[in-house]
Order: sequence, then C-alpha cells, then structure tokens
Amino acid sequence: QVQLVESGGGLVQAGGSLRLSCAASGRTFSNYAMGWFRQAPGKEREFVAASTRSGGIVRYADSVKGRFTISRDNAKNTVYLRMNSLKPEDTAVYYCAAGSVVTSDRYDYDYWGQGTQVTVSS
Repeated sequence: QVQLVESGGGLVQAGGSLRLSCAASGRTFSNYAMGWFRQAPGKEREFVAASTRSGGIVRYADSVKGRFTISRDNAKNTVYLRMNSLKPEDTAVYYCAAGSVVTSDRYDYDYWGQGTQVTVSS
C-alpha cells in the first residue's frame, strides 16, 4: 500500500502561482510513477501531469503545458506540481496518484490521495 497526502491548494487570483505537494508513505516511493489529475465540479477527472520513477521523463496535458511543472524528490518521498499563470479554468480538486507506468489514463494508477482544492478567481 501507498498512502498519498496532498497539500498546498488554496485560493489565488488569475495569473498567480501555487505549488502543490504530495507526500507518500508506505512502499518505496521511487518504485512508482507519479501523476497529477484534477476534477472540476460536474466534470470527469482529467490528467494534468506525470513523471517517471526517476523524474527523467515527464508528460503534460496540453492545457497546462508551459505553465505547470511536475517534479519529485525521491529522498523526501514527495512529488510536486508547480502551477504558474493560473487561470479560472484551472479551478478543481487536484489529486496525486501512484502507478507502475507514466500514463495519462487515470485507470492505470493504483493509489490516490484525497485531493486538495485549487480555486482561481478572475
């Protein structure tokens, strides 16, 4: 089992920045690819970003490319999502997830955090 706890969400004005953190415990963190997803009210959970075990390869949704950065610190068992130039349409609950491969498919991830709310005001 892997336990994931997100933090860092909040209310920010459009154009602002936030950094989300996801702390992992349980099994060896570096054995897992990590992903970030988000879910807005009334919408499906969607892929945001993902990182391989080492962090050497990352993937992004087109909607966040150039604005968001995923990174990880395996020594701290933590994955981050730096979000810049935030837009109102980025408002959602953000979830981190752990899986065996880097993928944009949420069904390929085995473990999920409880989520953290990000609200971007216009």
